[in-house]
Amino acid sequence: MAQFFEIHPENPQLRLIHRAVEIIRNGGIIAYPTDSSYALACHIGDKQALDKIRRIRQLDDKHDFTLVCKDLTQVSTFTKIGNDAFRLIKALTPGPFTFILEATREVPRRLQHPKKKTIGIRIPDHPVVQLLVRELNEALFSSTLVLPGDTEALTDPYEIREKLEHELDLVIDAGIIEFEPTTMIEFTRDGPEIIRQGKGIAAMLTQ
Repeated sequence: MAQFFEIHPENPQLRLIHRAVEIIRNGGIIAYPTDSSYALACHIGDKQALDKIRRIRQLDDKHDFTLVCKDLTQVSTFTKIGNDAFRLIKALTPGPFTFILEATREVPRRLQHPKKKTIGIRIPDHPVVQLLVRELNEALFSSTLVLPGDTEALTDPYEIREKLEHELDLVIDAGIIEFEPTTMIEFTRDGPEIIRQGKGIAAMLTQ
């Protein structure tokens, strides 16, 4: 049965964030708010929790998984980030972007794209998740909360609890979040390319 924390979307209560961090460290799966949707998350090193998220979302191994990071220093731990990528990510974050970069050895192989050996990276612009990853002091494995058969993420934390209360350990309620997919930017040898235009506007790549 999932716990349910009402956390203020602009001034998150630190005591509840600490309890959420404890749940994550103990192998729990949480539903949490970002700047583009609600998402599922677990500890990066917890294979059992990751497999459960795969099962909830019915994802295959070709899915691009994402790590939520607190800052660019953490991003550089998990990805091979060149100067151009560093400057672009710095200019666009925090914000509703997912960046696809080549993974380093710090990323468990099960999280990497099986062929491209890439990983998605996010630094969301939402006070709750920013405080969560800061207090956790580790990257958070994350997947948008789109259920099988749906095309959009769940927006209402009460509906999330109703549908997934036996699958999750915690639902963080930060109010209704209307789903707008992130803008996805992949870095290749030819430079950055927008492979999905979403909520984030990268004017320097669209001129």
